[in-house]
Amino acid sequence: MLTPLRLTTAGVGLSNPTLSLHRRRNARPNQPFAHDRVGLFPPQNDFDSLRQYLVNSSVQADMDLPMIAVIGSQSAGKSSLIESISGITLPRSAGTCTRCPTECKLARSEEAWKCIVKLHITTGPSGQPCDVTNVSFGPPITNKADVEDRIRRAQRAILNPSIDAQKFLYDSELDERTAEQAELSFSKNSVSLEISGKDVADLSFVDLPGLIASVGSSGKDGDIELVKGLVASYIKKASCVILLTVTCETDFENQGAHHLAKQYDPEGKRTVGVLTKPDRIPPGEEYRWLRFIRNEHEPLVNHWYCVKQPGSLMLQNGISWAEARKQENDFFTLTQPWSTVESQYQKFMCTSNLTEQLSTILSELIAKRLPEIHQELYDVSGKTQEEMRKLPKAPSNDAVAEVWHVVSEFLRQLSRRLEGTPDADGILQTIRPHQQAFKRAIRATAPQFVPRERGHHREELPVPEFLANEEELQEPEVESVVAKPNAESVFNFTSKADSTAPFVFGAGAGGVAGKHTPNSPTSVNPQSSKIYLDDVFKHAQRARTRELPDNYPFIVQKMYIEEFTKKWALPSTVLFDKVYDVLKKDLNHLVREHFGKMGRGGTNHTPGCRYEAGKGKVDWLLELEKMPTTLNVHYYSDYKDKFLAYYKGCRDEGELIRKLQNYKAPSASPHKEAFQIGVNKALAGLNEAGISVHASDLLKLLPVDPMEPALVIMAGVRAYFQVAYKRFSDMVPMAIDHEVVRGLEKGMEHALRDGLNLTGPDAEARCRLMVQEHSTVVSKRTELQKKLDRLQAASLELRKLFV
Repeated sequence: MLTPLRLTTAGVGLSNPTLSLHRRRNARPNQPFAHDRVGLFPPQNDFDSLRQYLVNSSVQADMDLPMIAVIGSQSAGKSSLIESISGITLPRSAGTCTRCPTECKLARSEEAWKCIVKLHITTGPSGQPCDVTNVSFGPPITNKADVEDRIRRAQRAILNPSIDAQKFLYDSELDERTAEQAELSFSKNSVSLEISGKDVADLSFVDLPGLIASVGSSGKDGDIELVKGLVASYIKKASCVILLTVTCETDFENQGAHHLAKQYDPEGKRTVGVLTKPDRIPPGEEYRWLRFIRNEHEPLVNHWYCVKQPGSLMLQNGISWAEARKQENDFFTLTQPWSTVESQYQKFMCTSNLTEQLSTILSELIAKRLPEIHQELYDVSGKTQEEMRKLPKAPSNDAVAEVWHVVSEFLRQLSRRLEGTPDADGILQTIRPHQQAFKRAIRATAPQFVPRERGHHREELPVPEFLANEEELQEPEVESVVAKPNAESVFNFTSKADSTAPFVFGAGAGGVAGKHTPNSPTSVNPQSSKIYLDDVFKHAQRARTRELPDNYPFIVQKMYIEEFTKKWALPSTVLFDKVYDVLKKDLNHLVREHFGKMGRGGTNHTPGCRYEAGKGKVDWLLELEKMPTTLNVHYYSDYKDKFLAYYKGCRDEGELIRKLQNYKAPSASPHKEAFQIGVNKALAGLNEAGISVHASDLLKLLPVDPMEPALVIMAGVRAYFQVAYKRFSDMVPMAIDHEVVRGLEKGMEHALRDGLNLTGPDAEARCRLMVQEHSTVVSKRTELQKKLDRLQAASLELRKLFV
């Protein structure tokens, strides 16, 4: 094992109190906005104290804090450089290298010197991110000579995550485990050193693994990218001072650290270049490296420096830090061509000059970042609080009262939703389109009576105008639920362009057979739904038994009525299921909104308790419609008269019906048609006789048709449909609303009380289980709370600077 540098009690590098004081004095003129805060701006040592507080409080994991990151290729002399500027000794045994980050947090203190070693864990054994933890690794160190061994053991623990880290402190067998025998060749987890003492200045830096170009037999293929990504995660931060080490014994272009630094600091504003091992430059090639010192090649804002550290033999002989610095000064003073470099470039050689420059850069960066740190603390705190608010409400101490409060809020919101809300996604707003589609589907079952004999050359009928004010003739028509029972929805409509197409079954709004078009909905037998006049007449004749010649049995009308009422079952079932699904979806949303916030309890209630009651009510209404009856005699008679007149008019070959329907009172013009004059005289005479009629009413005066009995049956059935379908299309939605929608609220409190076991001897335990948060939520809440505490404490410390 190589003997470490002997450290003087006065401190070395940035830990030298004299240099630290010089840094504080020099930093003040460079502080932004210092001129307009004379007498109020905090002194530099307060900056250092603040920064150290932020680092020690782990808030650095939440925001970008000024720091120094030492990077370079393997064996570029990083460890020697760190020792010379920090005053601590790192493991540098032959054949070893830095295999995990080593974070050094130095803090000036009036107490005796000590070093606390911790393991900073950010990834699990498989390399996946995990909760950030800081694990103490052994007791505090009071002897500087013990630091190197403790760091070495800590690195072994980091590289063997499956083994208890504490075993590496005392287990002698693990002391023999080499880097090649470790579970991991490199790790993102880091060794944290918290060093404090009177001879220690406030400083923070991290020694990163050296970039590698290839892996050995014991390495892994992913190690190259792992190390590169690890280094990049540090140097990509805007407040990171990149201390780039480049060895002079290897071609500059072959050292990947420079390319990585330039990628994240292309203008070279926060990179400090350091040339190491100048004594190993082949004779005659020094000029190549002097171009860096003159900042002629790969120029940097903070310049390039050149240092010389003791070699292996000197370390074995126990060279002191002071002796090492003297030999370094002698080398640059007496060795050509370094000794003859222009005077203005002499300040870029020797560790002491580099140390002073790093001190100045770090001080200026701290002063510059102070306002930004304050804003970042504010922003990160706001985001953390927002994340906290998104978490479920923390459980209270009274579990029973909390559960009952949730139940009460749930019932209140449920009652409000069931009563109706003005929201576009309200329950009633969502149900209404299904109710309207149901009404159209029921209306589409109207019997398609054709008041002409089968095979007649004219089947197209005029639209019955007396239905225009009460039927939604302009709405899209409904596809047949009978022809396509397996369709995705029985309430499918044709397009606006096909709105005049006939229904597949029934006559649609008009209740008469229309003209079939190729684009209209079709069933297996497109003509099967039409009922012709001669078929009705034959059916009536066959059904006669002992009736008088001008009478026909009611069974004929009842048969046609049963034909359309039996089609109402499917639309009714579909409406019920649609409403039930809407209610179930909305209820489950409310359940998640209220009970989903509970950790391990809650409920998944469905409106199933109202399913049978609601379905039974719909079935009961369907059963009632099997027996044709109505007390709305006037309404029925009025429609029967109108349909009878309409059917008679349709049989008029002279188009009298069309003329009477399109009749308009004649104007004062002398050019009047004979038809208009005649109708006008007839209407005027009837009006003089005290009989108020319209032109269409004259159809009732047409002579008796031999098919009159069939027309009367057709008119009666069609009139009863008008009465029954309107009654049914109202009663079914009302019954579903009463039994299922409004009925859901009935007994809900009782169901929740029993289902959640909110009463009885085990209610307390049950409620505690319900409000108990899931472990992931507890972990998240704890993590966010700790983060928020860190940020708030850091913000408080920051405000103290200006008090």
